[in-house]
Amino acid sequence: MEIRKLRADEKAPMELLLLADPSEEMIKKYVNAGECFVAESKQQIVGIYVLFPTKPDTIELVNVAVVEDLHGSGIGKQLVMHAIKQAKIMGYKTLEVGTGNSSIGQLALYQKCGFRITEIEWDYFVKHYPEKIVENGIWCRDRVCLVMDL
Repeated sequence: MEIRKLRADEKAPMELLLLADPSEEMIKKYVNAGECFVAESKQQIVGIYVLFPTKPDTIELVNVAVVEDLHGSGIGKQLVMHAIKQAKIMGYKTLEVGTGNSSIGQLALYQKCGFRITEIEWDYFVKHYPEKIVENGIWCRDRVCLVMDL
């Protein structure tokens, strides 16, 4: 598997991005303003993440997604570790990531990769998404923010 930057002539794979974020409108905003990286295996895109600048020395890791058939195969962790390395190369001092309170697997993954929980944005998903999101049998209401010093 190879992780590479999405080429300018390539369109970001919306169906894959929608696995991690149900809002096509939100996805378009950060994909256009950020940098997309894809994991490729046998000439197929199997994972993606986006790095989105938020402050002068801070960049956010958004929309880490892996094709459903390959969940649990380690691709997500490889994407997160690649994002950490890429953010360092780009000269950022801080890497942020946010996920839903119901995203149990993602919360574990980010902490295993070295991120620390810094805050919880109450009702973030209620305010920013028109439809109720339920994941792992839990109503996704709050955004859990995690940070890593690079």
